[in-house]
Amino acid sequence: MRRKQKVKISIIVSICLIAAFFIGYFSSAITMVSWKVFLSKPIASWFEQQNAVFFAKDDVDIVNIQAFNRVKGILENNYYKDVDFDEAFSTSIKGLAAGLDDPYTVYFTPAEMKDYLEAVSGNYVGIGVSVHMDEDFLLNVADVFAGSPAKEVGILKNDKIVKVDNEDVTDITESNLIVKRIKGPENTKVRITVYRPSVNDYLDFELERRVINISWISSEILENDIGYIYIRQFDDDIARDFETHLDELMAQGIKGLVIDLRDNPGGSYYQVVRIADRIVPQGIIVYTEDRQQNRNEQYSDERELEIPLAVLVNGYSASASEILAACIQDYNKGILVGTQTYGKGLVQEIDLDFSNGGGLKFTKARYFTPLGESIHGEGVAPDIEIELNEEFNTTSIEDIPHDKDNQLKIAIDEIEKAMEK
Repeated sequence: MRRKQKVKISIIVSICLIAAFFIGYFSSAITMVSWKVFLSKPIASWFEQQNAVFFAKDDVDIVNIQAFNRVKGILENNYYKDVDFDEAFSTSIKGLAAGLDDPYTVYFTPAEMKDYLEAVSGNYVGIGVSVHMDEDFLLNVADVFAGSPAKEVGILKNDKIVKVDNEDVTDITESNLIVKRIKGPENTKVRITVYRPSVNDYLDFELERRVINISWISSEILENDIGYIYIRQFDDDIARDFETHLDELMAQGIKGLVIDLRDNPGGSYYQVVRIADRIVPQGIIVYTEDRQQNRNEQYSDERELEIPLAVLVNGYSASASEILAACIQDYNKGILVGTQTYGKGLVQEIDLDFSNGGGLKFTKARYFTPLGESIHGEGVAPDIEIELNEEFNTTSIEDIPHDKDNQLKIAIDEIEKAMEK
């Protein structure tokens, strides 16, 4: 008798547990997707394997989860044609990164990741411009290289690239993905549409892609034995090249130096650290700090530049350019002349460990100057603020005659004053 009672109790408990499971399961499903969506699918389908995305309770409001599932349900049942949810979900992953309101954090689909890696590491066959995203996330021409296809057809500095081969690119916030479209096999054609603010109009150009041979640095001696070094960008060899140019100028007896960082969008973090090391005294050059306040510091040795120095900057001097300018300013090793710099002081990292072949470029840390100031969103203020003469607003720095370059003239005047002391 007791045995029968135990069996009966076990059966009742099992039934209750199973019932509780199904009640909980279906209640949870209904809460997430609504009665209407729940009833629109066969009951059996709810017992098939389901894939889920998990968030902590306090991270995402349940009403947003419900809204997502409702959109999915409506599209699944009422959209006018079959929905490729795998493709749609891939786009929603991009939306998760885009929701941070950080243009430097981007999810790349597998195809985009392949294009991105090719754009930053492939041979440079293109039209001969350097570009960056402006404050409106339009691809701005920062410089047009001498002898390039872009120079030949009349593309100007400050033009905004809005179409490539008649395809709108204004909704792409990652510059390298647009650059990838501009690049291509040598001797092939590409059509570029730009918006030119100076004439408030759109212009179309057809160009032939060519191998672009770029000299990222140049130097000369100006009057009164003042050296001049123009750094166009901090590529992977620029520290060695800077040392070579500086040594050659010093051997010729320069008594002062102008470093021109105008329109320089940045480049290698470690290369600019090496250049700063040659200029400033022993101490910290720059440090980065992540969300846990973990610091990574870069230091200079005791060797430093012992002649008067001026640095030219403008609103297109960004990232690595700002690291060098701020470091020189913080150590009072030179005077900054020009206009406020761009204000990009973030460190990005790329995670390639995605099983689907995609990737995530995300902001990991911030740069700080030797005195602990964050560059991002602020930029570096020059010691002497002066706008370039308006007639040269669309002219590449290398094409501005020295005798008409009012910013350069101020820099030279400051060096000459220091030389007299």
